[in-house]
Parts: sequence; structure tokens; C-alpha cells
Amino acid sequence: MPINVSELYNKKILTLGGKMLGEVKGVMLNLENGEVSHLLLNDVSNLIRSPDLRNDFIKNSISFKRVRKISESIVISEKE
Repeated sequence: MPINVSELYNKKILTLGGKMLGEVKGVMLNLENGEVSHLLLNDVSNLIRSPDLRNDFIKNSISFKRVRKISESIVISEKE
């Protein structure tokens, strides 16, 4: 079921076990296939200014492949 990317912003992200990881603050798109690739737990402008961009991106993003359900919140698997 398609949804607008804007609907993802500020949704809580929970694991299948119920652990809250944060809220969606940004979305990364794969422009080659037109799909969402990652959900960001931190504003992208904060990540870009990071001296350790690669590690901060890994710590503050979730692969969209982990998403299992989208409703009032987003439920993800523990691992990809």
C-alpha cells in the first residue's frame, strides 16, 4: 500500500519487541529505484555537520528493509 513520504515524519519507531528507538526526523531516498532507503533518527543537517559522518549515519539511521508495519508508529525487525 503506497504512502506519502511526508506521512513518515515524526512517527515513532519501535522494534517488534516494543523497544522505542526514536522518531523519524528525515528520509533517505534511492533515486535510482524511487524507493525509501533509510529512516533518519536525527535531522539530516545535524548529520552532515558531523566530523564522523559515516559512523553517525549508521547510528542514526534504520534501513527501510527492516520495516514490518506502518500505522500510527513504524514497527521494525531487530535485524535486516
